[in-house]
Amino acid sequence: MPNRPLRVALYTRVSTTAQAERNGTEYQLAALEGLAERAEWEIVGVYSDEGHSGRKDSRPELDKMMIHLGRRRFDIVAVWRFDRLARSLSHLVRFLGECRARGVDFVSYSENIDTSTPLGMAMFQIAGAFAELESNLARERVQAGIDNARSKGVTLGRPKSEVTAAEAVLAIEEHGSIRKAAVALGVSPSLVAQRKKTYYEAVETLAL
Repeated sequence: MPNRPLRVALYTRVSTTAQAERNGTEYQLAALEGLAERAEWEIVGVYSDEGHSGRKDSRPELDKMMIHLGRRRFDIVAVWRFDRLARSLSHLVRFLGECRARGVDFVSYSENIDTSTPLGMAMFQIAGAFAELESNLARERVQAGIDNARSKGVTLGRPKSEVTAAEAVLAIEEHGSIRKAAVALGVSPSLVAQRKKTYYEAVETLAL
């Protein structure tokens, strides 16, 4: 029997409502459809987030694609450009890690990156190293803010039975979102969001 064509999922995004009303994601989709045709891939899913910021790890169509990724409904995820999927390097690397764990390749049209090739995999590894550096630097900045606050007598914490503001911020930096931080800490997302607000209000007060 002949081998079946590789199945590809196409992901597109525009940030603002104005962009969505003007031309939406049509130009991105056209480029990706052309790529799929030339590569003889079978398009099995198109996921388009319109009016959603790339800084948000959770978006309606992206979330749906992640569910289908987990069910291995496609062999490749293709995007027009890296920043259509993620503005954060750490988010991009987490996504690539999910793809790799399920044997799904990632292709970026504009950057000409394909993780099924040696060069593409090298780019993935380099991105991972930079994401780790980004995470470490973020942790250092948060810890510096905590140390500065404590040295000036500002109490950032709550009773020991609860999550402190500092712990919440560190968890958000480590896990990438309020929701994931809440799961890791075993508390509600609203509590984590409240602690984050408390922390940054205290830091801003110290800066005055």
